[in-house]
Amino acid sequence: MYRYDEFDQTFVQERVAEFRDQVARRLSGELTEDQFKPLRLMNGVYLQLHAYMLRIAIPYGTLSSRQLRLLASIARDHDKGYGHFTTRQNLQFNWIALREVPDILDKLASVEMHAIQTSGNCIRNVTADHFAGAAADEVADPRPYAEILRQWSSLHPEFTFLPRKFKLAVTGAAHDRAAIQTHDIGLQVKRDETGALGFAVFVGGGQGRTPMVAKQIRDFLPEEDLLAYCEAVLRVYNLEGRRDNKYKARIKILVHETGEQAFAQAVEAEFAALKGKTLTLPADEVDRIGAYFASPAFASLPGRSDVLDRAVANDPDFARFASRNLHPHKATGYGIVTVSLKPVGTPPGDATAAQMDAVADIAAHYSFDEIRVSHEQNLVLPHVRLDDVPAVFAALRNAGLATPNAGLVTDIISCPGLDYCALATARSIPIAERLTERFADLDRQHDIGDLKIKISGCINACGHHHVGHIGILGLERRGEEFYQITLGGSGDEICTIGEIVGRGFSSGEIVDAVETVIDTYLGLRTSPQENFLAAYRRVGEAPFREALYAAAG
Repeated sequence: MYRYDEFDQTFVQERVAEFRDQVARRLSGELTEDQFKPLRLMNGVYLQLHAYMLRIAIPYGTLSSRQLRLLASIARDHDKGYGHFTTRQNLQFNWIALREVPDILDKLASVEMHAIQTSGNCIRNVTADHFAGAAADEVADPRPYAEILRQWSSLHPEFTFLPRKFKLAVTGAAHDRAAIQTHDIGLQVKRDETGALGFAVFVGGGQGRTPMVAKQIRDFLPEEDLLAYCEAVLRVYNLEGRRDNKYKARIKILVHETGEQAFAQAVEAEFAALKGKTLTLPADEVDRIGAYFASPAFASLPGRSDVLDRAVANDPDFARFASRNLHPHKATGYGIVTVSLKPVGTPPGDATAAQMDAVADIAAHYSFDEIRVSHEQNLVLPHVRLDDVPAVFAALRNAGLATPNAGLVTDIISCPGLDYCALATARSIPIAERLTERFADLDRQHDIGDLKIKISGCINACGHHHVGHIGILGLERRGEEFYQITLGGSGDEICTIGEIVGRGFSSGEIVDAVETVIDTYLGLRTSPQENFLAAYRRVGEAPFREALYAAAG
C-alpha cells in the first residue's frame, strides 16, 4: 500500500489549513455561497438536498484497517453513524455540518487520506480492479500505475479546470472488473510479444445523458509512455472539448464528433511532440512505486483446505457464501472474499460505523490488514487463507455482513437518488430495497444465477444503469416518479449499453416489471448454466418486451 512521503503530508495539511480559513469566511458571511461553491467542490464538499455531503477519496479502492477505523470514527462522531461506498470506490458522508469539515479533513490527513479532486472539472479519483494484486488471472498489479497516475494528476496545473469531470480506470486482467470502457480513459495492463508490460488504451467511454462505450485507440502502449500518452489525450480534450454546453462537454462527445480515427491521430500527433521528453516514465520510478504494492508474505500452503471443505459440507449457509463470495487467488491456499453491503432491505453501499470497525478488525486478523472497495459498492478482503474463510464468515455474520449474494440479483448497484441528491429526479434506494425484499429467498437467488441490476435516480447515471444486465432509470413525469428499464448492458470486457425496452413503469409497478423480466429469462434459458446476459444476447429483447407489455395490449 502506498504511504505518504513528506511532500504528500505537507501538501494535504496545507490544503486543510487553507480550506479551514475558507469555511470560516463562509460561516461569517464574508463569502457568499456562489463564491464558496468552487472552493468547497475542490475539497469534495457538496450541498445536497438536506445537508452537506463530503466525498472522501479512496485511491484505487485500497484501504488499511487503520484508515477504515478512522472512517468509522467520522461516521460516528460527525454523521448519523454510517457512510456510503460509491461506484468510484469513494466513501460519502451525507449528513455533515460544514463547520466540522476542516476537523474531519484534519483527521483524514492523519491516516493519509483526503477529499481533494473528488468533485469539480478535474481528474477524479483513479479507480482499479478491486481484486488487484490478488486475482489469479492478473497479468500485473494495476495499482502502481494507478498511483503514478494519481500523483501525476493531483493538482496538475494544466488539467485543473477541464471542460468537464474526467475519470480514469486501470485493470490488470483480460477480464475487466473495473469497467474501464465506461471511463474517459481506460487502461488494460498487458504484455507484448516480447513479454514487456504496457497498456491497451481506451478513450471516450461514459454514461449519463449520452452513454458511450470507449474506443480502443492503442492496442499496446509501452509502460514508459504512460504519462506522456495520457497527457496527450488530455491536451487534445482540454483544447478541443466543448465548453459551451455542459451536456456535450465530456470527452466521449469529442471522440464521437471528431471521429475515432481523427481523434486518435490528434492524440498521436500530440504524443509524438511529448515523447522522449520529461514525461517519460523511468523504470526505477515504476519499481519504486511498485515496491509499495509488493505482495504480502504468503505462507506455503496446499491448494485444498480440509477446514474449508468440511465447513462447506456441514454448513449450508457457509456453502452458499463460499460459492458466491469466495474467489480464486494467485497464491496457493488463499482466497479473495467479497463482503456484501447488500443485505435485504438496506441501501446498497451503506455501512454502519460498527460494521466498518468489524471489517477493519477482520482484515487485521485475516487479510494482511488490507481492504478494498469495489465499484459495485461492496468491500473486499483480498488475501484470506482458505483455512480462515469459515472464521471470517462467522465474524462477518456477527456484523450482519455475511450475505451470500455477490453477483446475484440482490447485489444491486444504486445511486443515493432523490433521498439525498439535488440532481435526482426519482428515488432509487427504495426501489433497490423493495427488489432485495422481493428476491430475498436465497434458493431463488442462486437459481437465477449471475445477474447485475443497476439503478440510477436521474439521467446522470451514477448507478451505472446503462451497463446493468437490467438497468433502471428513475424519471419524473408530471410530478410522479417513473422508471425506465434497459436490458442487456454490461460493464466488462464485452462492454455494451443496455437497450430501452419501452415505456416506463410507475413506482408501484417497477418491482413487478423486473420480476416479469426475470421470470421470462427463467422460461427461455437453455439450461441453468445460461446466465441472464447470455440468454438476452441469444434471443434479443422481443420476448422480454412482449412479456412486459402484454397486459397493455
